[in-house]
Amino acid sequence: MSNKPLLVTCGLPYTNGPCHIGHLRTYVPADFFVRYMRHCGEDVVFVCGSDNHGTPIVISAEAEGITPREMSERYNEHFDTTFKRMNICFDRFGMTDDPINHDMTKEIIQNLIDNGYIYKKTINQSYCPHCKMFLPDRYVEGICPYCGEKARGDECDQGCGKHLEPGEIIDPVCKICGEKAELREQEHYFFKLSDFAEFLNEYLPGLKGTLNARNYASGWIKEGLHDWCITRTLNWGVKFPGRDDLVVYVWVDAPIGYISFTREWAKKTGGNWEQFWKGDAPVIHFIGQDIIYHHCIFWPSLLKGSGFRPPDAVIASGMVKIDDRKFSKSRGYVVWTNEDYLDLGLPADYLRYYLLSYTSHTKELNFSWKEYQARINNEIVDTIGNFFYRTLHFTSRKIGSIPKTEPDNEITEQIKKTIEEVDKSARNYEFKSAVESVMSLGNFGNTYIQSNAPWKLIKTDKTATEQVIRNCLQVVKALTILLDSVIPQKAQESWELLGFKDKVKDHSINDALTGFESEVLPEPRIIFNKIEDERIEEFEKTLRKRVNEANLKENSNIRDENMITIDEFAKVELKTATVLEAEPIEGSKKLLRIQVDLGDEKRQIVSGIAKFYKPEDLKGQQVIVVTNLKPARLCGVESNGMILAAGDEASLLTTKRDVSPGTKVL
Repeated sequence: MSNKPLLVTCGLPYTNGPCHIGHLRTYVPADFFVRYMRHCGEDVVFVCGSDNHGTPIVISAEAEGITPREMSERYNEHFDTTFKRMNICFDRFGMTDDPINHDMTKEIIQNLIDNGYIYKKTINQSYCPHCKMFLPDRYVEGICPYCGEKARGDECDQGCGKHLEPGEIIDPVCKICGEKAELREQEHYFFKLSDFAEFLNEYLPGLKGTLNARNYASGWIKEGLHDWCITRTLNWGVKFPGRDDLVVYVWVDAPIGYISFTREWAKKTGGNWEQFWKGDAPVIHFIGQDIIYHHCIFWPSLLKGSGFRPPDAVIASGMVKIDDRKFSKSRGYVVWTNEDYLDLGLPADYLRYYLLSYTSHTKELNFSWKEYQARINNEIVDTIGNFFYRTLHFTSRKIGSIPKTEPDNEITEQIKKTIEEVDKSARNYEFKSAVESVMSLGNFGNTYIQSNAPWKLIKTDKTATEQVIRNCLQVVKALTILLDSVIPQKAQESWELLGFKDKVKDHSINDALTGFESEVLPEPRIIFNKIEDERIEEFEKTLRKRVNEANLKENSNIRDENMITIDEFAKVELKTATVLEAEPIEGSKKLLRIQVDLGDEKRQIVSGIAKFYKPEDLKGQQVIVVTNLKPARLCGVESNGMILAAGDEASLLTTKRDVSPGTKVL
């Protein structure tokens, strides 16, 4: 037990859409850790809140005809309620748009200005002439300047994952109207991130948490740090000090929410928030792998530069797949926490167990309904549930009360060994290993009761039978306390079946080795039920339907995007032409230089048909030409049009009867 309190935070859910199991990949392990540390006697404060600013919320709110604040409040309540349904219990769940976070953000920004870490600079930023507005972040999309993949305005989300500054994106397009954007000058403010390379090189080796967080962050530092533009042209957000036309970039005010939520907790409880952010009480962040850069580079630098203390540990989870497919809401590969799970009556504890036990915290987690069913039925129901019910049922029916003996040394040593294993794994953020150790104790209990067969032993030796049952009951009690961090609702139900009237969450881990309060147990009942095949088929059918609908919608959108109006087609100028001469282009096996007669003019066109036609065979051929294309240079030769051809073998398009060169194709 430490003599210092501990602050644990989770990455903030973004309030423009509902909760899915990808979110829970972070929050369930964090809740496990908090519950376990409290069982160990640690004073833990657990805070989180919703991320309310940025362009995606503005876009979503505009689409619904409501204000960004209204949308933020709706989803803030949604996440708060959903987390409680999942037995994830925060001491404070706030909003980054609340006044305390606006004030806290402005205070930190002013500190950075006073300390010389913020400067203003005129930059080129994407501007839409059609919408007559600058395009911050996700109002613009284009091509990543680093890897060439399609990207959004602030991040290469489809490719290399790099953060993109305003104006960096290539070929910007306005996401509002779809028109091409242009670059225009605008004044913005920058954070001198490049000044913190030395600090980060000293800080990161000592940063606790998961190895993936440290390694990713160290790799980015080696590539070189660039100053961050920390303002955006939006009305929604925290106003930059002294400017009504600019707001603070969402990745500045969002993590500052951790401090604000801690202050709100302190105000409510009389606690001391400064011990975490200015003192030496540890701060631990649980985040998703996709935001390591922000939490291991940008955030600690921001804190250091403004006079606050950087976090002690960052625990980064791996990503989530659905049925071995990349998680994608747009493609239907998603499981919604409420709609697809909780609202259907499935236990929150079963999903918690799956998320904690499936794989190492830093590895990719695959969610499959069949795998979910197998793990719950084989491990939770057949191992834990079977042992619990056999023990409690036999005690109630055959003995009538808890035997007045102490557990054998073999039993207490096995429990102690399990506690040591769980403790080591939990403190190293290896939640799968921790759960496996608990399940090993469950397997031990099943083997013990089966091999000692009290239902047979009672016929010849009641005293020995009572000792066997007393041993089994001690294992059940130990498992119940250990499982509270994993499946808290079922653990409480089990705790009450052991005759306790209080909350299992309030007990020390060492109580796994102590006795019982009541001699007579309540009527035993089955608290773990199997997931039937029919239900799994139903859930898989829902997922398949969603994927199919998403595919149909995507194909429809592609068709719509490819459709043009009659007015657009009318812009294409097609004319007949006669080939005058053709010759190969030096250095190219595909291209021919072709001279054509368009009636009132002669044109040079470069065409990629050399593999299919000899130059001498083209002379005199009548062809169809696109005549209003902008000139292009191919292999250094200028081309002023396009000869139309069809198919893989470039069959030239022509007329059925001879017509005069230059005749317009209608």
